[in-house]
Amino acid sequence: MRSFSSLSERELLALAIALEEEDARIFSDFAEALLADYPATAATLDQMRAEEDGHRHRLLELYRQKFGDHIPLIRRQDVKGFVQRKPIWLVRPLGVEAVRKETELIELETLRFYERAIPRVTDAGIRQLLGDLAEEERKHSRKAEELEAAHKSTGAAEDEAATSKRLFLLQVVQPGLAGLMDGSVSTLAPLFAAAFATRDTHDTFLVGLAASLGAGISMGFAEALSDDGSLTGRGRPLARGIVCGMMTALGGLGHTLPYLIPFFYPATAVAVAVVLVELVVIAWVRHKFMDTPLTSAMWQVVIGGVLVFLTGIVIGSS
Repeated sequence: MRSFSSLSERELLALAIALEEEDARIFSDFAEALLADYPATAATLDQMRAEEDGHRHRLLELYRQKFGDHIPLIRRQDVKGFVQRKPIWLVRPLGVEAVRKETELIELETLRFYERAIPRVTDAGIRQLLGDLAEEERKHSRKAEELEAAHKSTGAAEDEAATSKRLFLLQVVQPGLAGLMDGSVSTLAPLFAAAFATRDTHDTFLVGLAASLGAGISMGFAEALSDDGSLTGRGRPLARGIVCGMMTALGGLGHTLPYLIPFFYPATAVAVAVVLVELVVIAWVRHKFMDTPLTSAMWQVVIGGVLVFLTGIVIGSS
C-alpha cells in the first residue's frame, strides 16, 4: 500500500480517474437498489452518477493529453487513508438512510482527496482541473448533506414513508404476528391438557417449554423457506425466519412460565390471565398494523383462542 505523499502527478491523476469511476458505479448501484421503493432518492443519485461520469471524462481527456493512453491501475484500496468499502452486492438489501450516509461520506472523501492533491501538482492544466473538480465535489458534498432535507421537503417523502411502512409490515410485522398468533394459540391445547391431566406444575412447564421451543423452530424454518423475498418484497428470509421463530416461542412461553409457580391453581390462574393478555395484544396488533377493525380482530382472536383453550382442558380432564 502506497502513501499519498509518494504519488506522482501521473499517479494522482490516474487515482482521480479510478475514484470518479468507482463513485459513479456506486451511485448507480445505489440508485438501482432504491428505484422501486424510493424513486425520488434514486433519481438524485442517478443525477450524481451522471456528474461523476462527466468528471471522469474530463480527467481522461487531460490524462491522454499529458501522459498518453496507458493509465496505471491505482485504486482506492492501494493508497493509505481511504475508507475501505464492501462491494454493494455484499451488503444488500440497502436501507435508504444507510445509502444517504454512505453517499455523504463518499463525496467528503473525494473532496478531501482533491484538496490534498492540488498543492502537490505543479502542472497548471492538472492543477486547474483538480481545483474545478474540488469545487464541484464540494457542491456534491452539500447535496449529499441536503439529500434528506430535500427529500423531506417534497411530496416524495410521504410516498417513501408509506413505502417504508409497507416494507416494515411485510418484513417484520407480518412474520412476527404470524409467529405470535401461532405460539400463543397452538400451544394452549397441549399446555392446559398436560396441566389438567397431571396437576403437576413441573411437568406442565416442561410440556409448555417443549411445545413453545418446538413451535418456534418449526415456524422459523417454515417462514424462512416460504419465499426468498425477491418477488414479494418481504425481505431476507433469514431475518423473517428469526422474527417469526422468536415471536412464536415468546407467544408460547408467556403462558408457560407461570407454571414455575409450584402450586397448581395459582399457576393456572396466572397462566389464564397471561393468555387473555396475549389475545388482547394480538388483536391490538392486527388492528394497529393490519387495519383490521378492533371489534372484528377481538372476536377472531379471542374466539379461536378460547376454543383451543377449552379443547386442552377437555382433553386433559378426560
